Amino acid sequence: MQQVCRPTRSCDVVEGCPDPRLRPGVLGYRGFAISLDRPRERLEIPAGVVTLVLGFGSTLHIRDATRRPRCTGTSRPETFTSLLAGLSTRARVGRHEGELSGVEVLLEPWAAYSLFGVAMHELVDTLLPPEAVLGPQVDGLVAALAASPGWSERFALLDSVLACRAALGPASSPRLVWAWRELRRTGGMVPIHALVEQSGWSWRQLDSRFREQIGLTPKKAARVLRLRRALGLLAQGRRPARTAAMCGFSDQAHLSREIKTMTGRTPREFLAARCASAARPMSGDRISGEVTSLVLSG
Repeated sequence: MQQVCRPTRSCDVVEGCPDPRLRPGVLGYRGFAISLDRPRERLEIPAGVVTLVLGFGSTLHIRDATRRPRCTGTSRPETFTSLLAGLSTRARVGRHEGELSGVEVLLEPWAAYSLFGVAMHELVDTLLPPEAVLGPQVDGLVAALAASPGWSERFALLDSVLACRAALGPASSPRLVWAWRELRRTGGMVPIHALVEQSGWSWRQLDSRFREQIGLTPKKAARVLRLRRALGLLAQGRRPARTAAMCGFSDQAHLSREIKTMTGRTPREFLAARCASAARPMSGDRISGEVTSLVLSG
């Protein structure tokens, strides 16, 4: 097991590599212990991953980042100690009061299908307490994780629990895994008809398998992955017009509309917030090499 520790002022993050039996479906573990003297807000962008957070007591308040507060009832935050989040098509803002600790597990959606045994479309743009899917044994797992003497022991416990679930859960389709990897590899640019032809499925079968084992249809999944690639290029300094052409948008205006729709910010606003975020503690992205997060305050 490999670990990388990143102390950042009063925040500690420890990254763990899952057991080989769980890879590549389980992308990684992230242990975190945050102790600040002020609240913190963090924007999480649609990233094409399923997230399981097992918290050790403090609460996290999460709201939709793309809805305006004046829209009655649409931006009211949900409160969690632990949570399970499927694929998302819009950004969220998470807020805590300064104290937060726990473990985050990042999963490929097809691996989450096998581990959790539910149709992934039921989790799209949804936040749930983990026990709603994993059952009441989650409380015991969280207690055992919190009581473990260190992060190595916590990650080893997760390895054991997840390996048992993977052995008992429904198998994901190899053709589906291949198609998803092609979408990811190309940043959502591979033509859907090419996936249909090479998978040997019909359009309807491909859509059905994606909804079951990924959560989104191939077209909607490609939209999320194009956003992910575009934000990465913009953060590297690419010009918006060039980024739009490289990521399959019809023009710069189309790119700007998609970013605003899915993150709640224009490209200019997003890049300014990204720059400000870099100066704050624990501002790293959840996936190495990808733009997934912005620390907005704290």
